[in-house]
Amino acid sequence: MAKTKDNNNYEQILSDLKNKIYHPVYFLQGDEPYFIDKISDYIEENVLSEGERSFNQTILYGRDADSKTLFDILMRYPMMSNYQVVILKEAQQMKDIDKLESYMKNPVKSTVFVVNYKYKTIDKRTKFWKDGVSKQVVLNSALLYDNQLPSYIENTVQKHQHKIDKNAVDLLVEYLGNDLSKIENEIEKLALNVPKNQAIGTAHIEKFIGISREYNVFELQKALALKDAVKAYRIADYYVKNPKENPMVVVMGTLYSFFSKALIYQSYKNHDTAKREMFLNYFQEQDMRSYGKNYSVSKTEKIFDVLLEYDSKIKGVGYNGDKELLLKELVYKLLNVK
Repeated sequence: MAKTKDNNNYEQILSDLKNKIYHPVYFLQGDEPYFIDKISDYIEENVLSEGERSFNQTILYGRDADSKTLFDILMRYPMMSNYQVVILKEAQQMKDIDKLESYMKNPVKSTVFVVNYKYKTIDKRTKFWKDGVSKQVVLNSALLYDNQLPSYIENTVQKHQHKIDKNAVDLLVEYLGNDLSKIENEIEKLALNVPKNQAIGTAHIEKFIGISREYNVFELQKALALKDAVKAYRIADYYVKNPKENPMVVVMGTLYSFFSKALIYQSYKNHDTAKREMFLNYFQEQDMRSYGKNYSVSKTEKIFDVLLEYDSKIKGVGYNGDKELLLKELVYKLLNVK
């Protein structure tokens, strides 16, 4: 098994598992839980039959596990099965996990040991890594940057034997962000509802997922960046009339993220450097360039005062009026910040 990095061996690991090629240890680490969960769940659900699991499958959690007990379990031989499966979830919380180094050096071939080490990675300077973990199948599950999401969505759609047009990809990227579980779920929904002879478009996304092509928070931030008052007020009015579909808390969070990125972008002298170091895709960079033409750094800094003021009002601090109408006020102040 090739030990490549940053999700590159995810497909290979999954392919081997589907072909019933099993390895003694799968060490799944990194900041992106999606790939870790997919491999771990597949092993949990497929390596053993339902009848074999009751005797040969053990699931432990790092906060409750200790190396001695775990070592004893790992050394057991399967009963009426070719394999036993041992899954250590939340392994990053296990205090003495490094004491499993000797097992990692020489694991039992009939044990399939899965280590879910989420949101962290093992220090490669340690003996535990050098003499133990690195000798086994390792997945480094890295977060995807924003500029990697379009190709990830396109590839996921292709796996479902579908095609998707560029505008639909952009809408999914903007709306779903890098929540890979949500992306997978929504693409599955689209694949079930859109005929294979049709490319998935924005109309399908609006119909089957409920993301409006015109009235979403990303169109609002684009309108603000362009100082397109007519469009910004139209979206705000739609939000006021449909408050359950567009919670103010979500809108505020997205706008705060957008203006934070805009302020960082403005700190760069070179746009190409900003795009590369901020991992912006083409459309995000276009929004940032438009924003920079209409707002100075000092205006951007004042925008955060406005956002803070309205965040407090939404939470009921010093305001007893209609909270949904606050969005129209907020849009006016953002467009006219001095």
